[in-house]
Amino acid sequence: MTHDEPPAYALLPTPDGSRTAFNARYGEAYGSRHGAAAQARHVFVQGTGTHLHPAPRVLEIGFGVGVNGRATLADTARRGARLHYRAYEFDPAPREVLRAVAEGAEGADHPAWTALLAAWPEGGGGRGELEVEAGGATLTVTFADALTAELPRSWATALYLDGFSPSRNPEVWTPDFAARLASTLAPGGVLGTYSAAGHVRRALVAAGLRVERRPGAPGKRECLRAVREVEGGSWAVEEGPL
Repeated sequence: MTHDEPPAYALLPTPDGSRTAFNARYGEAYGSRHGAAAQARHVFVQGTGTHLHPAPRVLEIGFGVGVNGRATLADTARRGARLHYRAYEFDPAPREVLRAVAEGAEGADHPAWTALLAAWPEGGGGRGELEVEAGGATLTVTFADALTAELPRSWATALYLDGFSPSRNPEVWTPDFAARLASTLAPGGVLGTYSAAGHVRRALVAAGLRVERRPGAPGKRECLRAVREVEGGSWAVEEGPL
């Protein structure tokens, strides 16, 4: 990095009091600049009905700096629900970036987050898998390209599609990948994403999911939720506050 180049990861405070980070490689922040924690709760935890599920199994595409993971840990800890959380991250950020984003924020004191942070590669990067279990939660983060990795089938009660935007990271928003993602959902499982782009919605519909537009998190008009339907249903997804 030269003197005039920006840092690879810059910490970004957001209006709701939470933080995210800017990734210079993709030229985007990992989470919403209008409220990283608010987006995590509204789009992902509440948007997929994870806040209602008695024992959620969450699959995340794009672990980033862990804001969605910590929001989910905080929610399940409050409810005493057992959590299984699997995430795929192609380009892990350094440990210090995750620590700085999480400092004093929700979920940062959860023992599973503490254990994951301790095991996280200090300088970022790398391949392989981390798995920790503590405080009623199992977290598994696979350092691999989700486009080519083996994904679980019919497993997830919720899927968080949180890659960088379609303009910056188009590969995770294609019809082919949407079909792969749909196959990871258990019957009744719900996919949530911050994107409301027409081509993303059409890809999810083509994958056989029932797609709904929802009000967006702060700073966005809309987001999407997509459901793998099951006859009779088992539990309902309800709206929560922003």
